[in-house]
Amino acid sequence: MNLIETILQKNPIAILDGALATELERRGCDLNDALWSAKVLMEQPELIRQVHLDYFNAGADFAITASYQATVEGFAKRGLDKNEALALMQKSVQTAQSARDEFWADEKNRVNRVRPLIAGSIGPYGAFLADGSEYRGDYKLTEDELIEFHRPRVEALLAAGADLLACETIPCLIEAQALVKLLGEFPNASAWLCFSAKDDEHICNGEKIADCAAWLDAYPQAAAIGINCTSPLYIPSLIREIKKNTNKPVIVYPNSGEVYDPEANTWHGETSCDAFGLQSKVWYENGATLIGGCCRTTPDHIREVKNWSTA
Repeated sequence: MNLIETILQKNPIAILDGALATELERRGCDLNDALWSAKVLMEQPELIRQVHLDYFNAGADFAITASYQATVEGFAKRGLDKNEALALMQKSVQTAQSARDEFWADEKNRVNRVRPLIAGSIGPYGAFLADGSEYRGDYKLTEDELIEFHRPRVEALLAAGADLLACETIPCLIEAQALVKLLGEFPNASAWLCFSAKDDEHICNGEKIADCAAWLDAYPQAAAIGINCTSPLYIPSLIREIKKNTNKPVIVYPNSGEVYDPEANTWHGETSCDAFGLQSKVWYENGATLIGGCCRTTPDHIREVKNWSTA
């Protein structure tokens, strides 16, 4: 069952949450670490729960779990065995579920709202490398190697009760193909697949987003196709390119427009999300029906989307 289409039958737009890791940094966490937000999952899960809750209160219909950089291999470098690593991945789902259940228990939060869904985050192989290669896609793995890498986390998140998967910041088509093939092992599961893009028509390793959308269109388990962690300035054109090649829902959650420096673990450049609510309306007008924010966006940005979408 396509849970995304179920939500969109009730509302013209579904609202995602915003950044998790950079929001945790804004609240005092030190994420200068290869595990990124997965480090906080180990140390301060209650803080992650509070961020999820704040996004629900801002209007989000989805929580994306703190598992983007949570991998068996990454946790092994911290001395955790496979079972401990998988338990932490499942904890990311349970933490989001706990926030969702608290939010939904309050009757007034149910007015004109759908019960929020939990999307288990599947970051790309490049996120595990923690060297910025999720913005290049140059890691030269085969489809089978990528499937083997992603399988334990996919299995763990679904077993913990994630409603669907958020395969995000994908820099190359082969990784999307590997993830869709892997989904076939879990026939009741669905996922959105979001690419990182380097301009207004190409994903990060140079392939055309139009070709990616056309390939994914044939696969029912790909519940939505889109773009995340990309400058807001490129989003309208990318939406149009996707729309030409699929009738699936289009999902966008761009970053603030700043550029990430993986060596210094810092963001620099100009922000281009100062009018996030107005920009998101343009994305909707171009054809996106699932809209949220990625790195450096906050609950206030999500509230801006909610405000115009219910005006």
